[in-house]
Amino acid sequence: MRLMQTTDLHMNVLPYDYYADRPAEKYGLAHAAGLILRRRAEAENALLFDCGDMLQGNPLGDFVALERGLGAGEVHPIIAAMNSVGYDAATVGNHDFNYGIDFLLAALSGARFPVVAANVARALGKAGPLSDRLLLPACTVLRRKLACRDGAAREICIGVLGLTPPQITAWDHRHLTGRIVTRDIVEAAAAWVPHLRAAGADLVVVLAHTGIGAADHLPGQEHAALPLARVAGIDALLIGHSHLVFPAPEAPCLPGVDAAAGRLHGIPAVMAGACGSHLGLIDLVLHHTGERWQVCAASARAEPVFRQNPDHSVTPLAAPHPAVLASAEADHLATLRYIRRPVGHSTAPIHSYFALLAHDPVGKLVADAQRWHVATALAGTEFAALPLLSATAPFKTGGRGGPGHFTDVPAGEVAMRNIADLYHFPNTIRAVQISGAELREWLERSAGAFNRLLRGAEDQPLLDPEFPGYNFDVIDGVDFEIDLSEPARYSPEGALIAPQAHRVIGLRLGGVPIDPAQRFVIATNNYRASGGGGFPGTGPDRVVLEGAEPSREILRRFVAQQGTVHARQDSGWRFHPLPGTSALFETGPAAERYLPELHHLRLEPLGIGNNGFARYRVRF
Repeated sequence: MRLMQTTDLHMNVLPYDYYADRPAEKYGLAHAAGLILRRRAEAENALLFDCGDMLQGNPLGDFVALERGLGAGEVHPIIAAMNSVGYDAATVGNHDFNYGIDFLLAALSGARFPVVAANVARALGKAGPLSDRLLLPACTVLRRKLACRDGAAREICIGVLGLTPPQITAWDHRHLTGRIVTRDIVEAAAAWVPHLRAAGADLVVVLAHTGIGAADHLPGQEHAALPLARVAGIDALLIGHSHLVFPAPEAPCLPGVDAAAGRLHGIPAVMAGACGSHLGLIDLVLHHTGERWQVCAASARAEPVFRQNPDHSVTPLAAPHPAVLASAEADHLATLRYIRRPVGHSTAPIHSYFALLAHDPVGKLVADAQRWHVATALAGTEFAALPLLSATAPFKTGGRGGPGHFTDVPAGEVAMRNIADLYHFPNTIRAVQISGAELREWLERSAGAFNRLLRGAEDQPLLDPEFPGYNFDVIDGVDFEIDLSEPARYSPEGALIAPQAHRVIGLRLGGVPIDPAQRFVIATNNYRASGGGGFPGTGPDRVVLEGAEPSREILRRFVAQQGTVHARQDSGWRFHPLPGTSALFETGPAAERYLPELHHLRLEPLGIGNNGFARYRVRF
């Protein structure tokens, strides 16, 4: 039996980059579906699953959810595409809740396959997970006839369980509070897997929108695949959420992880990247004893859908599926009309190539828009007299997205597609009240993006690859330095790991050192304000403004009201000088044209690396 997986499609139905407004062969279910058909044809018995984050992720998803909506009986375009490919089951990811429960349920109502989630409930039952009043079915049992080598066809019952990060209730607080509660991933699985076995499941396949994460189980764990694999009775584990590929050589070196064989504590497991980049494949050899089925052998692999060429161009390895192309064509054309609407003008380019080096015109523009909105919303309240700062993080800084994953809006007309590129997620506006001490800790959490540098050493790697760029918050309105000779105070996950370390020095407001007891209002978004990323001073109890407006719409209105925006190049932070010290930094190749405006950063070009990124030496 062959198990096939996609995950984290993020509305990439067609091979199209809506931010650049041009075809892009490195995206899309359409090409992945071509490979799915080929691999399905090779196996007499094959099943296809998806592990969530399908409904949100690009302007096509935003157009359907926020502009057009779904009428009665209408099928969401990615659901229609998945129907045409013939999925057997799916689960939901955290981003599937971004547009609210009603939209999620309307979208899933068109699915011709079961969508399951065992740890998302309308109410928790007192008797444990099996007594919860769930939003979606916890699991399903697929009954299939297997073609066996002796020529007989025998029935098999495959139990399929779905799981998603319990943090959705914090990340989408506005949509979910009072309507949804969640359980721990491992807790839910430990109850439902035996239930499936008792219900007659010969095999149990778990669809978990979760990454590999830490080896030991912690309550409420976001990346819980390793402890999940220890739950007795699971035959195959299909995971996602972290946009990584597994099995792969770069998988974490942890007890229980077999990156070569694709096993977690001995259980075959796959993670198929993101946006249709890979197809996860688990092949099981099954034996029927006369009474039950047994798994005799298993192999796992993640097969790329696209080939990266030596010149860094991309070649699809399968032709696009015509039915998938047709399923989204009408909405695709409507989305193109939507993203091409003019909004305003910019006098300078707005890009994110050097956002991690204290040069972020994208963040500056977003910070101005957030501050503009929050100042108006809090006028006349008790918080209006407090200093108002604005926290932003760069959404597109290369990393796992590759050397083209940067914002780059040229000077001139700013259209809706540019607004979507400048603000990548459908967050909503929030503001929190914090102290000066918490402000410093917030910045210390961000400063964990960088590796510790040895004074006087050359060409040290600057960025911690485990730290996502979207957690590098800069708080606009204050000045400070980051001393990279100090160890990171916080881990990439937000845990305090070096209590004596302080990278953030010289923190000032208007030239005056900040008093730890002073109070501030920080304009931010719902993800950060609700505790996303584990930043000190955040959480629902700190929120002083819970706006309903999407942050992207606030940015659009700000640009439209200004008419012409002047992307600010100044930065309130810088690296503390480390004489004789250098580090290596990677960014997109197109960054080269902006070097003349960055003379203050002391950058030395080193050419293009094998991974397609432009390499620079940074001197401190």
